[in-house]
Amino acid sequence: MSLKSERRGIHVDQSELLCKKGCGYYGNPAWQGFCSKCWREEYHKARQKQIQEDWELAERLQREEEEAFASSHSTQGAQSLTFSKFEEKKTNEKTRKVTTVKKFFSASSRTGAKKVAQEKNLKQGQLGRERNADNILRDLKEIFTPSWELASPTEVLAGKLRAEIQEAKAPSPSIHRQASIETDRVSKEFIEFLKTYHKPGQDIYKQCKMFLEAMHHKRELSIEEQSECAQDFYQNVAEKLQTRWKVSPERVEKAMDQIEKYIMTRLYKYVFCPETTDDEKKDLVVQKRIRALHWVTPQMLCVPVNEEIPEVSDMVVKAITDIIEMDSKRVPRDKLACITKCSKHIFNAIKITKNEPASADDFLPTLIYIVLKGNPPRLQSNIQYITRFCNPSRLMTGEDGYYFTNLCCAVAFIEKLDAQSLNLSQEDFDRYMSGQTSPKKQESENWSPDVCLGVKQMYKNLDLLSQLNERQERIVSEAKKLERDLIDWTDGITKEVQDIVEKYPLEIKPKNQALAAIDSENVENDKLPPPLQPQVYAG
Repeated sequence: MSLKSERRGIHVDQSELLCKKGCGYYGNPAWQGFCSKCWREEYHKARQKQIQEDWELAERLQREEEEAFASSHSTQGAQSLTFSKFEEKKTNEKTRKVTTVKKFFSASSRTGAKKVAQEKNLKQGQLGRERNADNILRDLKEIFTPSWELASPTEVLAGKLRAEIQEAKAPSPSIHRQASIETDRVSKEFIEFLKTYHKPGQDIYKQCKMFLEAMHHKRELSIEEQSECAQDFYQNVAEKLQTRWKVSPERVEKAMDQIEKYIMTRLYKYVFCPETTDDEKKDLVVQKRIRALHWVTPQMLCVPVNEEIPEVSDMVVKAITDIIEMDSKRVPRDKLACITKCSKHIFNAIKITKNEPASADDFLPTLIYIVLKGNPPRLQSNIQYITRFCNPSRLMTGEDGYYFTNLCCAVAFIEKLDAQSLNLSQEDFDRYMSGQTSPKKQESENWSPDVCLGVKQMYKNLDLLSQLNERQERIVSEAKKLERDLIDWTDGITKEVQDIVEKYPLEIKPKNQALAAIDSENVENDKLPPPLQPQVYAG
């Protein structure tokens, strides 16, 4: 998605926010401009092509190895029995290698990989599942048993205590034992929510438990592969609710929100900013970039917000608080909700300032200004986390998807921000970025009556110091320029003299003879009459 900077401010064509494949959904820079659905299609095409190429390469190498082996042992016909046994061993080894290669190059997010993972889980986690079977059945019974058949509160509490003691004695690690207070609260809310779905709720609960158990054994996979597993799980559950259980689209959306909240609360500490990615490095780069741009003013971005209005100032503070609060949330949907609240505060601030509804062209510059002013922690990690594990339908449509796409555009603009984007000269931009100077703030003509004289004098002194600093920098710059001019003038004069000397070289002639000896070598001088002598005549 290209960002265009015009004199009136930052402008992004709304068509550029949509998927570049033309499906009508919102795109995302993290998906190379595609929406979630189109990106997964393109990703799987590229992945299948790579898998096919790798498989063909493996088969070719296998054939070459077999041909080389056969040619090197063709002369050993006498040892037929030994060769037969060796060939049998070689065939078994080939079968094992081919099976290993198939497993290595098979797609992790498709049915084959899922079956392999399930078989692996059945073998490795058989004891753990048997141990947790009673707990799962107990929870299901508690969910779907009528209230009059439930045990008394004392018995329920005693049963839970016994179950916790049994889980504490279990030697193998479990996701449930490491649950925090928030995880317990989310689990209870999820159970209460599933009660309203009756029989489909049993299937949802079972699928979620199996997915969490499978993800527990897939932590060694890359974060992209884990993201594919989560997206496949969302898609399969949604399709099953719609086709098998005939649940209405509204209830399906609510169910998917609760499912996302339940599973991502438990997986958050494993999949948010993992060590295997460069998310943390990107966070530091963005934070450093935003700190270096602390001098950017609303006027440079053409932000239509007047912070001198108390209501507008409150809206700006709330927007900054919401974008910072995003990092404290664990569920992608809750992080999106923070972005949405921040965006609505921005629209309200623009509306109050302009006394008219805000437009999309006014929203993006203001969002960039809020991000620069707030410098949200772990911004790139949060964006990547939402992109990887959020319910894709929320990112593709609706106001959440629109606001999230604009946030991605704002971050991309900040990373590529230059002098032309801010309508500045390159010299001023470099000086501001290096910290040599800062833009002169506009002095408030009308001070509030409550402002004391000391504050006014302080601002006047700051303006004076800023002017003196600019004058000093101007003088230093002119002095350096004069120094360079003098050096250039000296070099020019020296070069001209050298050129003249080379063109007209200096010839040293012998000394001139004395005047008395001018005619000393002339022999004819003896025939000349003597010189006249002065005579005095009497008057």
